[in-house]
Amino acid sequence: MNIPESKYPRVVVVGGGFAGINLLKGLKNKPVQVVLLDQRNYHTFQPLLYQVSSSGLEPDSIAYPLRKIIKTSENIFFRLAKVTQINPEKQQIDTSVGVLDYNYLVLATGTKTNYFGNKAVETFSMPMKTVPQALNIRSLILQNLEKATIAKTVAERHAYLNFVIVGGGPTGVELAGAIAELKNNVVPKDYHDLNAQDMQIHLLEGGDRLLPPMSKHASKKAALFLEKLGVNIHCNTFVENYDGKKVQTNTSLQMESETLIWAAGVTGNPVNGLTADVLVNKTNRYRVNRFNQLMGYPHIFALGDVAYMETEAYPKGHPQVAQPAIQQGRLLAKNLVNLLAKKPMKKFEYRHVGSMATIGRNKAVVDLGALKFSGFIAWFVWMFVHLMALVGFRNRVVIFFNWSYNYINFDKAARLIIRPFKKLN
Repeated sequence: MNIPESKYPRVVVVGGGFAGINLLKGLKNKPVQVVLLDQRNYHTFQPLLYQVSSSGLEPDSIAYPLRKIIKTSENIFFRLAKVTQINPEKQQIDTSVGVLDYNYLVLATGTKTNYFGNKAVETFSMPMKTVPQALNIRSLILQNLEKATIAKTVAERHAYLNFVIVGGGPTGVELAGAIAELKNNVVPKDYHDLNAQDMQIHLLEGGDRLLPPMSKHASKKAALFLEKLGVNIHCNTFVENYDGKKVQTNTSLQMESETLIWAAGVTGNPVNGLTADVLVNKTNRYRVNRFNQLMGYPHIFALGDVAYMETEAYPKGHPQVAQPAIQQGRLLAKNLVNLLAKKPMKKFEYRHVGSMATIGRNKAVVDLGALKFSGFIAWFVWMFVHLMALVGFRNRVVIFFNWSYNYINFDKAARLIIRPFKKLN
């Protein structure tokens, strides 16, 4: 791998997500050698992936080069690689570009899409966990609008114009709202030969309400906002089968659709090589103590979505969202420095800063402890928080101007089929 020898201990970090980059920032120019490994050379701001999918933003607005993050850190190195195996006895990892020794290993590999064992859905649906997947969804939506204009039958046209989103969490709710705004503001102007009302957006949720992690107030308001936008909401509804053409559910709801987007859940993304008892089977997350150390592996740590830490406040582990990952990354940087200095480490205590979701223009819901609000103020708070959380000044400026343009013109500027998507038949 051409990593130089160092007199300092080596910390290998796998994953450049929220946890990984916050750990790196805390270890900048500290007495350690840090090696970051990732399959991609950029950090993805995942909360805004849905805007890439719905033509609101270009992908470079929500991605940031990992090498740019570490360019002023003399002690941090990056390698574009996939980690295939951990050898804890030798304190080595196998990767697609070679073998690397470590003194400390940090696993921040995040999650992958959970299909709950439904192979048909896994084969034919559209996941949205990465930038390439978001671009696939964008291309498919636009391609199906184009195909609808030349459909030979009404049934064929309706299949192209039926958009099904599975999962009523923040991702599903935000994506449904964004596609509804595409239908209401763009389709009538750009597609004169289509009846925009033929375009139907269906949001399916297995539970009895939208946004299950948030308050009932937020769920109710989100449903009202979506219904005003024209989204069809189906609670207590599971997809049993999808063959790329027809959606079959556990209810009487059956429909022809060329587009099914899966936002129904995630599962941990562990690396091979550790004993099975270190994983929580149901979620594929690593069991960690309050210092984020893996049970039985004191030299290995796990952070963020792939870490399962039981506390009194969170007996089933912390939520798999950005804030726990950010906070764990920051604390582990301090703890590693203390560990090397033979000072005591500090236990992790999650500080919940609230939950929020946007449903479209002037519409959002926010839970801040006992304070719960919705509408324009919530939407403004959501925009400000997400702008400030972005990595890189350029990204903040680009997204601010994109949002301003969209707000003034009721438009989505990124309606480009750059890379056509081919569905499986």
